[in-house]
Amino acid sequence: MNINKECRRVVYQIHNTAVFKNQGGAVLAYFPMYIELQDAPCLVLGGGSIACHKVMVLRDFGALVTVIAPEIHDSIKGADGVECIYREYDGADLEGKVLVVAATDDTAVNRRISEECRTRGILVNAVDQPEDCDFIFPSYIRKGGVVAAFSSGGQSPVVTQYLKRKNETVVTDMVGRLAECLGSLRQTVKDQIPQPWQRKAVYEKILQIGLAEGQVPDESVIQNILKEMEKDGPYEAAENE
Repeated sequence: MNINKECRRVVYQIHNTAVFKNQGGAVLAYFPMYIELQDAPCLVLGGGSIACHKVMVLRDFGALVTVIAPEIHDSIKGADGVECIYREYDGADLEGKVLVVAATDDTAVNRRISEECRTRGILVNAVDQPEDCDFIFPSYIRKGGVVAAFSSGGQSPVVTQYLKRKNETVVTDMVGRLAECLGSLRQTVKDQIPQPWQRKAVYEKILQIGLAEGQVPDESVIQNILKEMEKDGPYEAAENE
């Protein structure tokens, strides 16, 4: 994945502002930005258990990960999409990377990595060093393309884990399958249904039926919903109430 010049400019501006600083005692809140990492070259520096967790999260979203450390956790070795290099960090390792995690056991080294990333306009996460981070890893639930993420601004993993547990009954495999179904229908619905509010009503009806029945509605059900909407059926009245 290539980051275009505009994206690099935005990253550079972020690095050179105070948006990541906690000023005046205000609680820091991170902006929830979802980015595509499929086949993106990412770098994890450090080979311990924390580095292992970061690697697995990045791989969950399709990133191609290089891990550099003198010693590397057994769980990382041989993992699909992961390259292991057994040595200390070198500044040249940042070349071509779009995202870096500094997870060594040396705070000074992590800070140096962070500074070098920021100079180059590369987003960096330094484990347990908020002042050296441009982003944090949230607790998250992923079901297909549906991702719900939770952050406490780096204050308390206990809070984010609580939020994750509370939402696991909502963000289910079925929600993921229904999202995939709705995504596959977008062009068809756009072609057949002229008004945005009508299209929204179609999607909501399909979602409601799917959640109520515990399965993705079949083609005949979906076609019946579309036909009703084309005739300006009950949905229009409901929309205007």
